[in-house]
Amino acid sequence: MRRIFGPLILFSACVLLIGCERDEHGLLDEIKRKGELVVLTRNAPTTYYYDRDNNLAGPEYELSRDFAESLGVQVVYKVYSSTRELITALSNGEGHIAAAGITITSDRQQLFDFSNSYQEVSEQLVCHRKSRRISKLEDIPGHDIAVPVDTSYISTLRKLRLTLPDLQWQTLPSVNTRKLMEKVWKRELECTVADSNIVDINQRYYPELWVELELAQSRFAWMLPPGSKGLQNAINSWMSEYSGEKLSKLMEKYYGFVEVFDYVDTRVFMRRIKERYPKYRKTFDMAAKKHNISPGLLAAISYQESHWNPKAKSPTGVRGMMMLTQPVAKSLGVTNRLEPEQNIYAGAKYLVKMHGLIKQEVEEPDRTWMALASYNVGRGHFHDAQILARKLGKNPHQWRDMKEVLPLLQEKKYYKDLRYGYARGNEPVRYVARIRHYRDILEEQEKSGKNSGD
Repeated sequence: MRRIFGPLILFSACVLLIGCERDEHGLLDEIKRKGELVVLTRNAPTTYYYDRDNNLAGPEYELSRDFAESLGVQVVYKVYSSTRELITALSNGEGHIAAAGITITSDRQQLFDFSNSYQEVSEQLVCHRKSRRISKLEDIPGHDIAVPVDTSYISTLRKLRLTLPDLQWQTLPSVNTRKLMEKVWKRELECTVADSNIVDINQRYYPELWVELELAQSRFAWMLPPGSKGLQNAINSWMSEYSGEKLSKLMEKYYGFVEVFDYVDTRVFMRRIKERYPKYRKTFDMAAKKHNISPGLLAAISYQESHWNPKAKSPTGVRGMMMLTQPVAKSLGVTNRLEPEQNIYAGAKYLVKMHGLIKQEVEEPDRTWMALASYNVGRGHFHDAQILARKLGKNPHQWRDMKEVLPLLQEKKYYKDLRYGYARGNEPVRYVARIRHYRDILEEQEKSGKNSGD
């Protein structure tokens, strides 16, 4: 079995034998003097990536960007394909911090400094839905498991082997966790281990993935070169101020919808992307462009409303691709709600109208989520929920607070004093979550199609 951190032996010797550690404030002073913070990271939806508008995004990107701003310096990002490459790069002095969803382990703490933790996850054993079930730890030995080299998963498996001596696994170089999950999905590999946030994101694209067991609890932190006390203190001081509302808002932005995953629904959606969506793609694109909104978002709303069925009709009388009521359709100039193009253009126009009713001080993407919630539950009920939010000490201009308050409209002790009374407040919360879910899957499928030459 390959030993974890094998490539770092020489670096460790440097630290221990010839005293190559920096002085306490040397690294921080160097960053400020050069006006540049070099961040080592990985390209992944849980860390650092380009969004649909080709803007940089990701939890680690936003955290490191905001920290650099607090120092008054610019950020330079160096992107690596695996945890091993990233750790080796840090040991070689190629950057100041490694920010890539890195778990604190005792092995790593012997070689590097760490910031305070900013996110907790669980390490999960992930297999294919049709694989043999693993209901307890004692069932794991005998299953084919692979993990990337130099990851925290190896430490977890080693600890498990103390009580499960027959437990075996293979470590694979030049492959990341997402790629191994794809192999499990394709049934090229039986099982792997992954952090829960990575599973949550990728399970939507690989719906046959199945979480068998939680193996350990982990904490993410930034990894620093040894002897970086000054930089470590600066990061921890900044994080103590950033944690709370700012960090919660960041986590909501990137993970606030993942609990919506539904295997059957996701499989049906992916099938309809192939079977139904191509017929209406051009109309969604043109309507979105006309009203300056995301075509993926518009298509996701339509799927949530009608499953892209132009003849869809609800018991309450809403109809068509965007499920418009007769009064709304008439106000938007629609003459035939069953005509897909009219319905889609009208839906886009109505969404923009709802968006305009949300106060300007509400930041994106919260403003869009609130517009969608208003679209679903009605502007009056949503305004009631904002009034209730203020009474409860919540922020009526932040979606993470509003999605906690909206379900309270179903409870008499809360709705009895509100102007519009009772509402099924759970529905707009789930409505928004599903649209975010559909939009991300659709945009990922579109991107994959373009990259493959389809």
